[in-house]
Amino acid sequence: MSHHCTDDQGSIRDGNPSELAGAVAIVATLDTKGAEASYLAGTIKACGRKILLIDIGTSNLIAGDKQDADSARVSSPAELLKEIAASTRKKVAGLLQSGAISAIVGVAGGKGSAAFGEIVSDLPYGFPKLLVSSARPALLAELAIHNDIILYPTLVDLFGINAFTDRVLQNAGRAIAAMHYAPAQGAHKRKIVAITAFGVTTPAANQCMARLAEAGVDAIVFPANGAGGRKMEQLIAAGEFDAVIDLTTTELADELFGGAASAGPDRLKAASQQLIPQVIAPGAVDMVNFGPRSSIPDQFRGRQFYSHTAYTTLMRTTPSENASIGRLTAERLSRAEGPTIVLWPANGVSDYDREGGIFCNPEADRAWLDALKDNLAPKIAVRELNCHINDPEFAEVAASWILKQLGTEADCNANV
Repeated sequence: MSHHCTDDQGSIRDGNPSELAGAVAIVATLDTKGAEASYLAGTIKACGRKILLIDIGTSNLIAGDKQDADSARVSSPAELLKEIAASTRKKVAGLLQSGAISAIVGVAGGKGSAAFGEIVSDLPYGFPKLLVSSARPALLAELAIHNDIILYPTLVDLFGINAFTDRVLQNAGRAIAAMHYAPAQGAHKRKIVAITAFGVTTPAANQCMARLAEAGVDAIVFPANGAGGRKMEQLIAAGEFDAVIDLTTTELADELFGGAASAGPDRLKAASQQLIPQVIAPGAVDMVNFGPRSSIPDQFRGRQFYSHTAYTTLMRTTPSENASIGRLTAERLSRAEGPTIVLWPANGVSDYDREGGIFCNPEADRAWLDALKDNLAPKIAVRELNCHINDPEFAEVAASWILKQLGTEADCNANV
């Protein structure tokens, strides 16, 4: 597929990639963003970094490449750009493997931003990825769901260099020039546990972290806001974690009922596939997340809502909805072959779901548990605790079970 890769010395195809060690890759459609890419390159080079310019423009096909020329005639520009992005993704992964690049930046409008998201999708978590974009905010939000891209919205359109784009490109160039990817050296010595949290389950997450830390085990907390759960599943699948304390499975509520915090259909699957120990709890399944009240679908008119912030409205789940969440939880957990336990906090599943709380509804909560037990494979243990999810007792049981699966606390401390 046609695209150009050039640096200060010429084409990377003609040169030695080792000469580019640690370069910043610049991705742009040079037929429409050539001036901006050139300006960005100059800023980065002025900071002492080498650059590798990757052209994904659809009108700059390689001269003499008949197959690509035919493709250009039969494909729409959007289809061609999608093909170029898929091809470029593989080449960028190769550049990372060879050590040729240690950061990447894109400068793009709408279609170019979507292509950039595809191109960097195989790069590891923590690899510097910066996108300077004039795309609509909804597209940028979608990119943020799938990857740890640093987004720099221009707010003005990218039509050459002017008093406004100059400021943006100067800032972006200096920022990416200061970033270098430093991959982890060898296997981590300490065990690492993934934890899910929401504002309404933060005390439980904090207490689990403290308990694990006492035993010499690290914890990485993911916000259960859709993007967080999705990324956690991806990293579990990549073998980054030794165990999971999935306190906050609220994203399943959003998946089922159209909320704004769905993590997609792969939620609650990776730990089972990786055979690592997992604790599952119904944290925040008492709510479905929406944006401002004006964004709530008409079908939910008359339901119980609470404005968590001006931009976040929570809808209390009903007994029927909680039963559906419990069934989905059971269906996905029943595939687990590794150590798995479900912990049930009888006195509430969130800060708002406690005696006197705005979402207190024991009947709805119990519907989750009953549906889960009716549909869960017998091999999966369920333990009912007479406490609230944010009580110290709950965190103690969750963390202690994980530590037992990982080895004795003495063994854990021996690895510190």
